[in-house]
Amino acid sequence: MCQPASKQKVKEEGIYGVLPYIAPEVLRGYQYTKAADIYSFGIIMNEFLSEKIPFNDIPHEDFLAFKICKGLRPTISKDIPKLLADLIIKCWDAEIKNRPTTKELHQLLKKWYDEIEYSKDNEDGEDGEDGEDGKDVKDGKDVKDSENNVIKLVKKNSKRDQMMINPKTSKHIHKQFILVDF
Repeated sequence: MCQPASKQKVKEEGIYGVLPYIAPEVLRGYQYTKAADIYSFGIIMNEFLSEKIPFNDIPHEDFLAFKICKGLRPTISKDIPKLLADLIIKCWDAEIKNRPTTKELHQLLKKWYDEIEYSKDNEDGEDGEDGEDGKDVKDGKDVKDSENNVIKLVKKNSKRDQMMINPKTSKHIHKQFILVDF
């Protein structure tokens, strides 16, 4: 997210970006890839859902970069639904090949969105929790609870997210920008 994934070479002057969002492989000097952007997406997703800036309690310097390379990741709030926490963890995987692709992320998020929309449409009792064969769907309540938690988190964070976009109301973003030069 610090440069286009199609760019093939890390700048000789150093690595640019906000340290907590930079993938460990990029901190080690490897090139930026779409997988590095997926890592960053996981960090952003966790920050949005937890309402906590990643590594806010650790100075953003070489020590933090080293710890990230060794596997340190932000804490995932217990309030984040398991299906989203699992996705965040998958985005942070140290093995690049284990991270979801942009296509996989899009398909999964669209599937969840469609399920939430379908759930809203059926709240009137149409086809409620019965499957096609008339049997109750297992874990229907758990899925619905997770979906409701996601909707609540999105609504709750929408105002905060607007503030993050406006640089006049969010000065902490600029303080975190650093140049990492190894």
